[in-house]
Amino acid sequence: MQVTWDPAKNRANQKKRGVSFEEASELFTSGRDYLEIFDEAHSDYEDRFIAVGPIKRGMVLVVHTVQDDDAIRIISARWATKSEHALFLASPKDSHE
Repeated sequence: MQVTWDPAKNRANQKKRGVSFEEASELFTSGRDYLEIFDEAHSDYEDRFIAVGPIKRGMVLVVHTVQDDDAIRIISARWATKSEHALFLASPKDSHE
């Protein structure tokens, strides 16, 4: 699976939220389970999804879209809150498939 992003948005996200898109992309490439939720409120122009799951440094939340060629494009990433972490722990473990 290919994971892409806008380099300028990545720099801004890393400065503001302390996590880079490179690091956040581990969520999709590690083979670990993660929770994926359709983001109906922000899907007017493209289908957007919210993914919550573990990476090396902790629990991350990643907003992304899936492009036509099955590539994931990261829109934003941040560290998950305690309630988002709990939501992941309570979810079925194959919820992204």
